[in-house]
Amino acid sequence: MKRPQFTPGRSCLLVVALSGLIIGALLFSNLTRSVGNISSFGLCSLASVKARAAAEYAATPTQLQSILHYATSKIVPQQSLAEISVTFDVLKTRSPCNLLVFGLGFDSLMWTSLNPHGTTLFLEEDPKWVQTIVKNAPSLNAHTVQYRTQLKEANILLKTYRSEPLCSPSKAYLRGNYKCKLALTGLPDEVYEKEWDLIMIDAPRGYFPEAPGRMAAIFSAVVMARGRKGSGVTHVFLHDVNRRVEKMFAEEFLCRKYLVKAVGRLWHFEIPPASNASQSDGRFC
Repeated sequence: MKRPQFTPGRSCLLVVALSGLIIGALLFSNLTRSVGNISSFGLCSLASVKARAAAEYAATPTQLQSILHYATSKIVPQQSLAEISVTFDVLKTRSPCNLLVFGLGFDSLMWTSLNPHGTTLFLEEDPKWVQTIVKNAPSLNAHTVQYRTQLKEANILLKTYRSEPLCSPSKAYLRGNYKCKLALTGLPDEVYEKEWDLIMIDAPRGYFPEAPGRMAAIFSAVVMARGRKGSGVTHVFLHDVNRRVEKMFAEEFLCRKYLVKAVGRLWHFEIPPASNASQSDGRFC
C-alpha cells in the first residue's frame, strides 16, 4: 500500500462512507449469526438465544477503534470508495473468512473491521512502517516480508519463469521453493497453513526500479488459490492495474477469463482450484 496523502476534497465524504461500511459489516455479520442461532436452537431456547444475539451485536474493539480512527483522521485510504466496495461486497457474503492482505497502511483497521470474527493478516515489506502502523493499532496481525525480486527484473522474470519446472502450474509451491524466484519462500507459517478466501494485493511498492514490485505477490497468490482444498473459489483483488507490470503479471497468472469485475484501478478475480481449472497445457492462463 502506498504511503497515504491527505486529500481534503474527498476526506469528509470518504470518512462518513467508511464508517457506514464498518457499521454495516457489524450489523450484517451479527444478524446472520443471530438468525442462524435462532433456527438452530428452537423455541425452547429462544430466550437464551436472544440474550446471546444481543451480546453479539456489540461492536468488536477493533471496529470501535476503526470508527474512531476514521472519524478523527485527516488521512484516508488510497483506494476509492468504489474500489473498496468491490471487496466489501464479497466480504458481506464470505465473512467471517480468511483475508490475506499484501500491504499495511492506515486503511488496515478498516479491512480488519470489515471481517469481524474472521482472520485478517497483513504482509508488509518495511519493518519501520509496520512499527509505525501497529503502534497506533496493536490489534492488527501484521508481519514483515522480504522479497527476492526487483521491479527492474519484471520483464526477464516473465520471459524466463517457464524454464524453471518449479514455477510451472503443476509443480509450483511456495514454502522453501528457492528455485522459483517468483515464489515467496519466507512467509510466516500461518500464511502457508491457512486457506485464504480473499487475497488483496496492494503492495509491495512498485514504482521505482529497485522496489520489490508485485510480481512475486501475484504469482504466490495464484499458487495459493490453485492449491485450495475447500469449496468455492479464491477471490483475488489487485490494485494499481493502471501500471504496466501489475497488468502484465495479472494477465499472465491471474487470467482474464477469471476477471469478474474492474472498478477504477482495481481488478477482482475469482480463481478456481487447480482441480477445477480448464487449462492443461503448462500455462496458468
